[in-house]
Amino acid sequence: MRKKTLPTFDSISELARFWERHDLTDYEDELEEIIERVFERPKKKSLTISLGPQDWEALRSLSRKKRRPSQQLVNRWVLDKLHEEKRSAKS
Repeated sequence: MRKKTLPTFDSISELARFWERHDLTDYEDELEEIIERVFERPKKKSLTISLGPQDWEALRSLSRKKRRPSQQLVNRWVLDKLHEEKRSAKS
């Protein structure tokens, strides 16, 4: 039986598609343990905002009502607005 050889991949999505259709045990002889990271997520940046007391309380109240951390709510709002701006800039 001919030994299978691992192909190379240009992206994580190609790699994922390959392993969805193949069995790891077919390539055991080619596998080796590595220590360093191969794929790293980009580091996130943080931003501090200042709110007045009334706005802060309104945010906290909404956060409790939605049962989500206030930081998560604000992050979602900012991302939604950024995506909206990108879409309108393309039009």
